[in-house]
Amino acid sequence: MKKALTSRDDIELFVHEFYRKLLADPKISHFFDHLLQENDLEKHLETIIDFWEDLLFLTTKYGKNAMKPHIKLHQKIPFEQLHFQIWLDHFNGTIDYHFIGKKALLAKQRALSIATIMQIKLKN
Repeated sequence: MKKALTSRDDIELFVHEFYRKLLADPKISHFFDHLLQENDLEKHLETIIDFWEDLLFLTTKYGKNAMKPHIKLHQKIPFEQLHFQIWLDHFNGTIDYHFIGKKALLAKQRALSIATIMQIKLKN
């Protein structure tokens, strides 16, 4: 049953489910190989959970430059428009499967903004 997105526990749920989908998708999973090879996935997921908690609940746990690691990764493995669409599809599908309400809508809006801004910045 769907519920409102109201807590860090909810963010943990959608981040873990979202990444399970990303890692299972052969069109995008290669972007995460370095995390698996370095056994850094759990640490990365905690960072992503902090990031989304900041965006959705106005906490101050993340405190990093989100673009920096993506620019570095893009230099090694270029992101294409298709990758952003796949990322958004998995994100939105995960949110829609589990959650309803204002925070769920906000999460999807923020994800679209992030994907759009990243595409613009990585082209320059």
